[in-house]
Amino acid sequence: MNISIQGRSLRLPPLRLWGVIGAGALLSGCASFTAQPLSADDIKTQVQADRQTLARDVAPVSGPVPLEEAIARAIKYNAGQRLRAMEEAVAQGTYDVSTFDMLPKLVASAGYRYRDKDLITRSTDSVTGQPSLAHPYISTDRDYTQSALTLSWSLLDFGQSYYAARQNADRVRIAAERRRKAIYTLVQDVRTAYWRVVASQALESSLRSARDQAEKALADARKAEAEQLRSPLEPLRYQRQLLENVRLLEAIQEELSASRIELASLMGLPPGMDTQNLRVVEPAFNPRPQWLEQPVEDLEARALMLNPDLRESLYNARIAQEETKRVLLRMFPGLSFNYSLNKSNDSYLINDHWREAGVQVSFNLLSLLSAPQQWKLAKDGVSLADQKRLATQMAVLAQLHIARLQFGNAMNQYQRADEIAGVDQRIARHVDNQVRAQKQAGLEQVSQQAGAILSSLRRYQALSNMQAAAARLQATLGLEPTIDGSDAMPLPELTAAVARGLSQWESGKLP
Repeated sequence: MNISIQGRSLRLPPLRLWGVIGAGALLSGCASFTAQPLSADDIKTQVQADRQTLARDVAPVSGPVPLEEAIARAIKYNAGQRLRAMEEAVAQGTYDVSTFDMLPKLVASAGYRYRDKDLITRSTDSVTGQPSLAHPYISTDRDYTQSALTLSWSLLDFGQSYYAARQNADRVRIAAERRRKAIYTLVQDVRTAYWRVVASQALESSLRSARDQAEKALADARKAEAEQLRSPLEPLRYQRQLLENVRLLEAIQEELSASRIELASLMGLPPGMDTQNLRVVEPAFNPRPQWLEQPVEDLEARALMLNPDLRESLYNARIAQEETKRVLLRMFPGLSFNYSLNKSNDSYLINDHWREAGVQVSFNLLSLLSAPQQWKLAKDGVSLADQKRLATQMAVLAQLHIARLQFGNAMNQYQRADEIAGVDQRIARHVDNQVRAQKQAGLEQVSQQAGAILSSLRRYQALSNMQAAAARLQATLGLEPTIDGSDAMPLPELTAAVARGLSQWESGKLP
């Protein structure tokens, strides 16, 4: 394509080059933009989509939920647990991708070249040093395309990729250990919330009856005050004691009111679900002192073998050791092999198809300056990982002894609270009988009912604390219910697996 400007004839690039230039200009124009804030409709749409995602594939609750099902639902549906599972999947994917870095590189390339004037060159006689008498010659077309298929492999890159893949494999195991830790934390939270729901469910009728009786006695006291049949101070003191009892009952009800919402959230039930209809099954429970009778040496050996924090520190130490090998590998020269198939449509080429092969050795001499510091940094990383491992080991042993002591204390507190609750229940029955025989006033009945309810609440609280202490001891020993493939496992099978894990713990024996 030629045009004439001021008497000069110019050849313009072919249309395909104009297409490339136009595309480049379009992309460069699109590179400048102004970020737009999220609109209210965008946020609303995303929130609704997230709510649907959270509720997707969640099995509905068909009846009272036993403890093993509550734990299984938390493992399968809890959003935080799903996040840990996704982190583990991403770590596995990173490892899978890194294994491909060890393969040779096979690169297919194609290019187009254009120049507005011919590439014209002269030559010089190699003997006389004078310019050649021949006319200048043209050796390439003004525009041509060239394509190549190149296979290259670098020994240094292979070594770096090999040790990086080993590190990524350990990071997969670290993600699995973190997921184990998240599971036992989740199980501990579920146990605590579950027993709070058990307490709320067991005390709700007693709370309702006691409040009704307190309100009735309070109305009678106000009526007696209005009639002025007695001294004004007597009905006022009576009312104050009744109001104190009512406040105590309201405080108990307030403490237990959010338990169902907390348990439903841990179980991954859909947001907005009516949690007031959530019912649980109070499990039969007997204190298991067998764990306190186990030899401490056996418990320590078990904790050091299976504790997730310590296992994670061991993997981190191994990653640091692999990093020293990568640093050492960088100090060697790079050795690469290349082989390519080439093709060009340049009309001046006699052989427009050719093969190339080569071997190249390269070494960055300036890298020797930083090599001592890199090696020192890698060794310091190993020392740091070793120190973290030692600190974690001491922390695990301390955690084991503290968890064992807390479990024993919680068991004693539960037994004492259970005895006090039993005595208060018997006193409340005697007071009820005396009120029916008109030998006791209604205030005494309300006060004793409030005391009995409070004792029952403290009993359930002590039971919940003992369950939490047992969960901490169980997690420290690495005996939490870890089920492989829990994401794809149906809920009934997962519930049965959790039940087996709980029964193994309740047996009080190390596996």
